[in-house]
Amino acid sequence: MAKKSRKVKHITRSIIQGHLEKVGSGVFERFQEAITSLVAGNQGVYALYRRQKLYYIGLASDLRGRINHHLKDKHKGKWDRFSLYTIRKEDHIREVEALLVRIAEPAGNSQKGKLKRSLNLLPELDREVKRKQEDERKILFGQRTGGKKNKSSKKKAKKRKLTKNAERPLKGVFPTGKMIYCNYKGKAAKAWVCRNGRIKSDGQYYDSPSTVGKIVRDGKATNGWRFWKYKNKSGELVPLSELRK
Repeated sequence: MAKKSRKVKHITRSIIQGHLEKVGSGVFERFQEAITSLVAGNQGVYALYRRQKLYYIGLASDLRGRINHHLKDKHKGKWDRFSLYTIRKEDHIREVEALLVRIAEPAGNSQKGKLKRSLNLLPELDREVKRKQEDERKILFGQRTGGKKNKSSKKKAKKRKLTKNAERPLKGVFPTGKMIYCNYKGKAAKAWVCRNGRIKSDGQYYDSPSTVGKIVRDGKATNGWRFWKYKNKSGELVPLSELRK
């Protein structure tokens, strides 16, 4: 009788390693050593509260030192409890802090969190809403929304199709997908080109190499065809512009 194969359970490593929540500020004066043994030297995100109400969110490479500092700086007397969360990877700290500040909008934070590589979806939502409203307007006023199309509508449809294809210039170029690479300010980055032409980078999808290049360069206009490179049949890294020759 054949033995049943065991399924190996994949354990995902947590980003958050440890946490303390809504601890009184007096612990720094009375139990300094206890706090030090728990979090000294750890990096992460912390929150300050006043009378159970969130006052401030911050990040620090030394959590104990930063919170202790807030007992003496401009935030002195404005908070009486704190929470802290140690984070495994330093790369995620700023992004987590920015996300929390944008959601909670604490009174003590003077700056809004910045999501540098995140694509703002509001313009796309605005376009979709306007398309929907235009269709509803046509129905309300008895205008044609389907059925037989005249020459003008056919030209418009063709134009829209060409525009859509132009938005994904890499569609069909790599039938099995392809990794593309770049180097910006000494840091290497890569993205995956899907067979439908969409480009995946940091969990987000983009339609053109120039758009994702702009994201990598913190919003700077970018010629993605020169910025991104791919490996040719010889294994050499060459610019995407080679595909246009």
